[in-house]
Amino acid sequence: MKNPIAKFMAGTALAVCAQGAMADGHRTEITVGYFLEWPMPFQYAKVQGLYEEAMGVDINWVSFDTGTAMSAAMASGDVQLSVSQGVPPFVVAASAGQDIQILDVAVSYSDNDNCVVGTDREITAENASDLAGSKVAVPLGTAAHYGFLRQMDHFGVDVASLDIVDMAPAEGAAALSQGAVDMSCGWGGALRRMTEFGNVLLTGAEKQALGILVFDVTSGPADFVAEESELVTQFLSVTADANAKWNSGNYTDEMLPIIAQDAGMDETATAETLAGFVFPSVEEQLSEAWLGGNAQTFMGGVAGVFVESGSIPSALGDYSDSVNTGPLAAVGN
Repeated sequence: MKNPIAKFMAGTALAVCAQGAMADGHRTEITVGYFLEWPMPFQYAKVQGLYEEAMGVDINWVSFDTGTAMSAAMASGDVQLSVSQGVPPFVVAASAGQDIQILDVAVSYSDNDNCVVGTDREITAENASDLAGSKVAVPLGTAAHYGFLRQMDHFGVDVASLDIVDMAPAEGAAALSQGAVDMSCGWGGALRRMTEFGNVLLTGAEKQALGILVFDVTSGPADFVAEESELVTQFLSVTADANAKWNSGNYTDEMLPIIAQDAGMDETATAETLAGFVFPSVEEQLSEAWLGGNAQTFMGGVAGVFVESGSIPSALGDYSDSVNTGPLAAVGN
């Protein structure tokens, strides 16, 4: 369970220096990471070319399977911004010494990230202790990993008693469908496929009641943000406009087909997924409830859980420097 994250952290230590290697002068091109099967309003703006129009640069959009892969790509300098990176993989990278920053709250989604137990096991919240000895597919270092650890702690299941396999959500869904694992954790389209072959132990509301928050962020290397703060502000501004347009409810017919196609999903599945998403306004993101203080405290809690489980060797004393609200505040102004 420790090895994949340990290997990532070792690789990060070697790659951090590469973040600063950027050409002189204003950039003409950047690379942005995102997830397939993870529909969000920004994809409407992505397809329409609104980011390029506002920023005056070419954008290479690259899809990833996990947030840990996003961190590695940002450490190597291959990716300048990542949209909807999970907080746990961000915390893993920051704890390893990677100088990356949270720039906005991309989405909150308690019901769109979870663990599913195979139907054949006949395990529910009432007898979750029977999971001991089970084989579990978990994308290590991700939001799903954090939620898995918190749920196992809640149910009193010793993680050491489980056979944990590091799998991306799509792989975990396939393994669960084939009976190769007893439980699988993930998000988005992969999570929906998992629920065809099993059940969740806790709903999103039940997880929130336990303090298991699930939200993603837009993140980027600190040196890129410092050198290209105007570009970052323009990027966040386009995202905020797309979110506001979606939140209004007046443009669903226009935006849904475009988002679905870009996410690689049908419109029904896209609508179902988006129904479980919350896109906070800029004002809400800058408030104490989010980037004004609570997110930093939450990251410390996430790091503590990972240290206690042996997933990472140590945590930062304070994660305040890992949040940069400057570009987002400029959007608000």
